[in-house]
Amino acid sequence: MKDPRSIIKLPLVTEKTTDIREKDWYVFSVIRSANKKQIQDSIEKIFGVKVDKVRTLITRGKPVKKYGRSVGKKSAVKKAYVKLKEGNIDLFEGV
Repeated sequence: MKDPRSIIKLPLVTEKTTDIREKDWYVFSVIRSANKKQIQDSIEKIFGVKVDKVRTLITRGKPVKKYGRSVGKKSAVKKAYVKLKEGNIDLFEGV
């Protein structure tokens, strides 16, 4: 198995993810090749919590425009929505 910290890239902190955090759902950016079981094991090992559900989705890369012309493309991102059975993840520890 890969190192758990290599599977989970970073937590996503937006207004939407902050609202759903009250319902024990957390959102992480993960590597594209990770499956739900690997994501669950990684979250449990890194944060020491019990995971109930994992839902994943891949957002498509959007074109980037400057001065009205398409100059590139953003990368596609795989997101993992993780619901906890018990425990809490403190994303702002030490801030």
